[in-house]
Amino acid sequence: MTAVGGHAQLSLLVPGGTGQLGRAMSALASSEVAVLAPGSAELDLTDTSAVVAAVSALAERAAAQGRVPVVVNAAAHTAVDAAETDERRAFAVNADGPRVLAAACSSRGVPLVHVSTDYVFPGDADRPYEPEDALGPRSAYGRTKAAGEDAVLRSGALSWVVRTAWVYGEGSNFVRTMQRLETERETLSVVDDQRGSPTWSADLAGGLLELARRIAGGTRPERRVLHCTGAGEVTWYGFARAIFEEIGADPERVRPCTTADFPRPAPRPAYSVLSNASWEAAGLTPLRHWRDALHAYLS
Repeated sequence: MTAVGGHAQLSLLVPGGTGQLGRAMSALASSEVAVLAPGSAELDLTDTSAVVAAVSALAERAAAQGRVPVVVNAAAHTAVDAAETDERRAFAVNADGPRVLAAACSSRGVPLVHVSTDYVFPGDADRPYEPEDALGPRSAYGRTKAAGEDAVLRSGALSWVVRTAWVYGEGSNFVRTMQRLETERETLSVVDDQRGSPTWSADLAGGLLELARRIAGGTRPERRVLHCTGAGEVTWYGFARAIFEEIGADPERVRPCTTADFPRPAPRPAYSVLSNASWEAAGLTPLRHWRDALHAYLS
């Protein structure tokens, strides 16, 4: 194994490579970090033989290049409302896929980092959720993601689950939607009774890379479930106002409303702030405050 700057050289496989997090992981590719980030069209997690072949190829490629292989699973069925009417499809991607992936990683001795979500919690807490808090998903999406976590942790693979929340980055997301609506509407209403922690995909990708380096370097965290989000918390309404401020628009054009004003097929967590204490306790670098990250993203 060769090392650059004291770090083991990594060979990362990132299923879900065309999503916001997958694209951010690809951007980290360097001479030290070889990243292969296939989208679902290239690597379908519901195709067992394809998953086994991909993990085997990763292990063999890494061995030939003197690198350490790590899988970071960023693939997910994230259509929260659609999952309510097609939970079977969501389960195939969010639970069966990670189970197969974890089994393949276990058989080849490849560490796995599986990315999960705040939606595994009921969203009725009055303090940030810790990794050991009881799960209680209230949507099909949340149930399938919780099942995926369980499958990974029970697989026997050297694995970690990293929960995150309110991710935005390249592609369609809340920030881009607010930018578009600012040009189309004089005012807009945004829910002010759902609270969480916006997380820039680039910051999250950096955190996951740091975790992968720790795993490869032999100083892996003992805790198997970690939380990693942008620091601080805000409602969607507060987030929208901040976006308007950052792009030079009048934040008073954003009006608060309630979740009940905009009923959706899938219930949303009212409170989904995740505590980052586990991340920091593992010696990993905390992500910056969500507002600082938003400023960097928009500039």
